[in-house]
Amino acid sequence: MSHLCLDSNSYMMIELYPLKFHPVFKEKIWGGSKIKQVLGKNDVPANCGESWEISGVGGNVSLVKEGALKDKSLTQLIDTFKADLVGEANFSRYGNEFPLLIKFLDANDDLSIQVHPNDELAKQRHNSLGKTEMWYVVQADENAKLISGFSKTTEKAEFSEKVTTGKLTEILNIEEANQGDTFFIPAGRVHTIGKGLLIAEIQQTSDVTYRIYDFDRTDTKGNKRELHIDEALDAIDYGEINDSKVRYTPQDQQVVTLVNSEYFTTNKMTLSENYERSYQSLDSFKILICIDGAAEIDCMGQLVQLEKGETCLLPAICDGFKAEPKGSVTLLESYT
Repeated sequence: MSHLCLDSNSYMMIELYPLKFHPVFKEKIWGGSKIKQVLGKNDVPANCGESWEISGVGGNVSLVKEGALKDKSLTQLIDTFKADLVGEANFSRYGNEFPLLIKFLDANDDLSIQVHPNDELAKQRHNSLGKTEMWYVVQADENAKLISGFSKTTEKAEFSEKVTTGKLTEILNIEEANQGDTFFIPAGRVHTIGKGLLIAEIQQTSDVTYRIYDFDRTDTKGNKRELHIDEALDAIDYGEINDSKVRYTPQDQQVVTLVNSEYFTTNKMTLSENYERSYQSLDSFKILICIDGAAEIDCMGQLVQLEKGETCLLPAICDGFKAEPKGSVTLLESYT
């Protein structure tokens, strides 16, 4: 399908196609080198903690990497192509705001212990969406761990006392994390990604984080990062979590659902043979994240080479694709 798209010199007819974007790199106090060394990304800053693969967050909006729409922003694309890009229901609900943020995170050190507000609180305080997210472990060092929720039901007073005395981790649910593990983190759950984990993160479009504890770290100038304990108190779910790992059975040449929530669905596909995927009944954009290996994706009459660490946005009008693995490939597939 074609649309009028404003060029610098003239209007021209441009058809939608599978879109890759320039990553937005984030240097972090806890970042490392895996985004370059494991995922093969170039021009990565030192201590790179995050690679934002697809983002509609203000100030960090993704730009198209190649093709006729090169250097157009994701916001411009939605404004131009509307439901053809994101789907009727998404365009009706979110307008020109892209609803998901896709990242890779490299935790060379523990991230801060933190929490994100839900939609209601985020709207009230920040005019933002809330932040429900999921993590897929791309690579894990030996004995890597993460935190997800409280190990027992907790009251605000006990939480505050533990924070004040530096004993917060005593009441948190600490879990081992290995390659291929998946964790679903709803808004309101206290959490952190532990040292040694390379994560693919799918989340609502939000950059609102309440930092609760940062292990008393200081930056190169000796300054501690700001904490947001008062803001966090009303955002936290104080219920007990004993096991937040998503249980699934890996299957070759099959679509395996990892997360199916009101905000996004994420599936996993491990392919060693040619595969055809239909989207005939799906009213949404589709995102493919290459976790391992490589494949040629045939979609909308276009051939897209997708390698480990790369992400591709398939427009809502894409009714399916054919994948030709280069040996084997593991893909995460997300949509709303």
